[in-house]
Amino acid sequence: MMGPILLVILPFLGAFMLPMVYRHYAQVGSWVAPLILVVNLIICLGLWHGVEVVGAQSMAMGGFTAPLGIVFYIDGLSLLFVLLLLSGSLLLWLGAWHRRVKEEMLLLLIVGGGSGLVLSGDLFNVYVFFEIVAVASYGLSASRRGDACGYAASLRFLLIGSLGSSLILLGISIIYALTGTLNLSHLTLLAPELLQGAAGLSAFALMLIGFSVKAELFPVNTWVAEVYAHAPVRVSALLAGIVSKLAMVVVLRLLLLLYSHEYAYMLLLGIGVAGLVTGELAAFHAKDLRRTLAYSSIGQLSVIAIAFSIPGPLGILSGIALAFHHALVKTGLFMLAENWRGDFSSLRGVAQKAPLASFLLIVFSLSMIGIPPLPGFWAKFVLLQAGFAAGNWYQIAMIVFLLSIVVEAAYFFRFIRVLYQNSAEQPPSMPHKRELQPALVVAVLLLLVMLMIDPINHNLTTIATQASDVKAYIYNTLPAWKLDY
Repeated sequence: MMGPILLVILPFLGAFMLPMVYRHYAQVGSWVAPLILVVNLIICLGLWHGVEVVGAQSMAMGGFTAPLGIVFYIDGLSLLFVLLLLSGSLLLWLGAWHRRVKEEMLLLLIVGGGSGLVLSGDLFNVYVFFEIVAVASYGLSASRRGDACGYAASLRFLLIGSLGSSLILLGISIIYALTGTLNLSHLTLLAPELLQGAAGLSAFALMLIGFSVKAELFPVNTWVAEVYAHAPVRVSALLAGIVSKLAMVVVLRLLLLLYSHEYAYMLLLGIGVAGLVTGELAAFHAKDLRRTLAYSSIGQLSVIAIAFSIPGPLGILSGIALAFHHALVKTGLFMLAENWRGDFSSLRGVAQKAPLASFLLIVFSLSMIGIPPLPGFWAKFVLLQAGFAAGNWYQIAMIVFLLSIVVEAAYFFRFIRVLYQNSAEQPPSMPHKRELQPALVVAVLLLLVMLMIDPINHNLTTIATQASDVKAYIYNTLPAWKLDY
């Protein structure tokens, strides 16, 4: 079974070969990377069908079985986020018309590294792939030429990200010192005895803070607003809508497999609530659209963290539903914000010049708030069900979540009102057709989700149940344990 490894190798090979192809065959070069994404999408859909038929599977590299060898674990959870990464990268393809080879290379590195990140079955390779994604993200965030503020924001991103990577490495080192292994299935067997003490839980705290840099969680998310405000709009859409979710998948795996301790869940819950409050209040006080969307993204990623902190399949289901919805809607919102810069007051009258873009923004905003029958209502309703059923601390978190929806509605409606106000001044230029095309695709997908909410809910419930089955994870990745299963 070569499919999983091809999901990683093909983008890396493409990133390596792309400059040479462009140098000698420029017309061919413009098609290489999109073709790789399409091929990987086909491979991923084939793996998805295999998981539906025979269940979760694992792949041992080079014939070395776990815990000695490198293992990829292929289940619905990992494939769902690989599909989101591939389809989002294809939709937002950075080299579609201007042929910036360096950006194409960095995006392929993110695709390959992100796929490996969610498929990896050992902590060492999780760290390696995370670093690849992080370094490529730093480069993409600084890809707007001649923007000094953008370079400064990218430097801050780099410094905070480097600190986060160091904390992850320190946490992994502590785990290895305690257990002598980094294989996740092997660690799952050892965790109840060796990782539930102060040292083991400290390792989790360090890794959680480190992964929180990319997941936009409190308190290491101070880079978000400036980077998303100055980076190319497609980069902001990719990082906020897609890449940020990959780190959350790793955090979820750590919770499910290694840290079922109440302390770990409460720590993630506390970070989620703190990020939700600060993110939504910052979005309310922001004065321009892209910063509002950036701070809103912090709040939404914090809601996903709250969902994943709820033990059991229902918490996982709510987190996946929220992540799936946010990936769609926030991507569309960022694409609409390309030409709408500056203070809100300068955007009066935009709806008269760009009625379609304004209508799409209203639809996306209403779904983000959670107005029925749009899919955002379903995602938030699932979270409320899971949270109120989980206990006292989660019920308090749900009250905070409901209050945050009021704040969220206030700043989205404030912006919508400005768009439809009359203005004596010339409104900003209408978004280019290239910016509207991805937003239109997102709108169509949002409509399909709304019409197919029941089968989607069923499939995501199956994924959540499969992800929470720790024994199945060990059974599929650690052959020596099958005798005792």
